[in-house]
Amino acid sequence: MNVARRGLIILSLINLFNYVDRYIIAAISESLRHSSLHISDLQYGLLGSGFIIVYMATAPVFGALGDTRSRPRLIALGVTIWSVATALGGLAWNFASLLAARAMVGVGEAAYGTISPSLLADYFKKEFRGRVFGVFFLAIPVGFGLGLAIGGLMDVHFGWRSAFFVAGIPGLVLAWLALRLHDPPRGATEADGGGRGRTEADEGGQRGTGAGYAALLRNRPYVLTVLGYAAYTFALGGMALYIVKFLERVRGVSQGQASVGFAAAVILTGLIGIALGGWLSDRLLRVTKQSYLWVSGIATLIAAPLALVGLTAATPGVYWTAIISAQLLLFASTGPINSAIVNVVPPEIRATAVAVSIFTIHILGDVPSPTMIGWISDATTLQKAVLIIPVALLLSGIVWTYAAWREGHLARRAVS
Repeated sequence: MNVARRGLIILSLINLFNYVDRYIIAAISESLRHSSLHISDLQYGLLGSGFIIVYMATAPVFGALGDTRSRPRLIALGVTIWSVATALGGLAWNFASLLAARAMVGVGEAAYGTISPSLLADYFKKEFRGRVFGVFFLAIPVGFGLGLAIGGLMDVHFGWRSAFFVAGIPGLVLAWLALRLHDPPRGATEADGGGRGRTEADEGGQRGTGAGYAALLRNRPYVLTVLGYAAYTFALGGMALYIVKFLERVRGVSQGQASVGFAAAVILTGLIGIALGGWLSDRLLRVTKQSYLWVSGIATLIAAPLALVGLTAATPGVYWTAIISAQLLLFASTGPINSAIVNVVPPEIRATAVAVSIFTIHILGDVPSPTMIGWISDATTLQKAVLIIPVALLLSGIVWTYAAWREGHLARRAVS
């Protein structure tokens, strides 16, 4: 097995458990509400927001380090931190202690989430990255689904604390695997050698400094892509944390059926949607250089009304079909949109670009959405609170399709 494929496998495995640890809490949300901790919907939302706040605040630090330091070592450090923090959640004695544990998970995941895309971009050439990121992000639905299934089953049979302990165990093995990853030169797979013709001063001025951030702000395709991603993340952050709670409380689905049933739906739609989105966007690249944005934008525009039906229909056959269809389309955007981000920035500032993207999509996306939904739910009902999800999806689809149209229009004008 060559170095690139081995790296993809290891990074994808780590990403899988990244999402197991991140969303294990979604399966036990109602148990936390009825436990001795008495977690309200607003407090539950704060657990999600607190994790993301720490995640996004530390992402720029790891982004700058990832552009200059050993990426495998930084990833291994992150995996170790988040795994220990996940296990500590099982020892929580009140809301504050649980919030502190979940916040520490954010520190570890920031290291991994920021650096891994740049490492993959240096393993594989540009024309393969749609499929590569598709494989990498297949770990999202599988990890999310496993987190729901493991959390739900452990909660039912052994109590909610056991879910945190089981989810944190694999981290030490994954950290050891991360240390064995190859760290290629930045831009190793670029046709021009990753811009090695730049002067040392140019590279030093951009790498992890204000000049790099300024360059990103002037990069209109990057800015629009990230803004659309923020609206997308707002919707998905709310949906991921509240859908099982919604199914149990509003639709009357049992805990086992809600967590395991939705877990199966997430894994199935994720495997199909992410693989299809990566393959289709790579194929359409022959037709338009904006294929990644077109696929993401159109898929999200169609998903928005389906999500609305899924959250308002009372008939099981209707809302399950709508939710599953919306999930399929949303997962189709995962690989293409991340490919779009790394493709529109120079190789030497990719980790920084991903870090800025992480900071932006979370500060505008799933930092406010869990708390906002929880606050609205406590003030009114959960059924009303979740209706902001399809609105955010619609906004995301509009921004991405506009960005694709705009860049295509500018490219045609330049040729003519």
